[in-house]
Amino acid sequence: MADSGTNIPTTISVRSPSKYVARPADPHASVPPPLEWLYRTWSVTHSTLSMWRSAKNVRITYKPYEADKSSSPAIDDLVEYEKKGSQSGVKTVEGVDRPDPGSPSAWDWRGKGWLRIASSHWEVLGYGERPLTTAEGGAGIERWVVTWFAPTLFTQEGLDIYSDRREGLSRETLEAIMEALKNLDEAPKIVTLVEKQMQPVEISLPWQEKK
Repeated sequence: MADSGTNIPTTISVRSPSKYVARPADPHASVPPPLEWLYRTWSVTHSTLSMWRSAKNVRITYKPYEADKSSSPAIDDLVEYEKKGSQSGVKTVEGVDRPDPGSPSAWDWRGKGWLRIASSHWEVLGYGERPLTTAEGGAGIERWVVTWFAPTLFTQEGLDIYSDRREGLSRETLEAIMEALKNLDEAPKIVTLVEKQMQPVEISLPWQEKK
């Protein structure tokens, strides 16, 4: 797996979802993350989505979708989570993300199997990495992503914050992401959503593993 490179931001910045941008976006303001960088397992540390209120240890694994040989490769999308207060094991949601040709940093998700009737649109609003200090967990690199999900017939729009660390984000990184989200002047609805509904997603290590 490719690691960080010159294309990965080292400062924290987020953009508004494309639906809230009235003017053509600066082409440099919405550069999608390199897929080689995105391909890994991410811990969902904070979310506005009500579906995660009853879940813990929510993680999303992105990897190449081997069945797709097109020039715009699709992503194999696996969501795993555990139910709070239950020993029922790991629940999964499997789907495929295909790039939206009209919107940089955006994908259209469709479920696999019996979930094939379900679909959604999502965008990466920001991503990057920064070095961890000793106080934040020792030497190493912390990677983060902010995603936005468009509303569907069954769900409201929402945002997730990801970390590549199972234990979640460092406080400094989280505070910087939250500050950036609260300064999205183009999208006051998103600011309100973050202020009123962004909550931690429970992390209780170790993760249960799918049998």
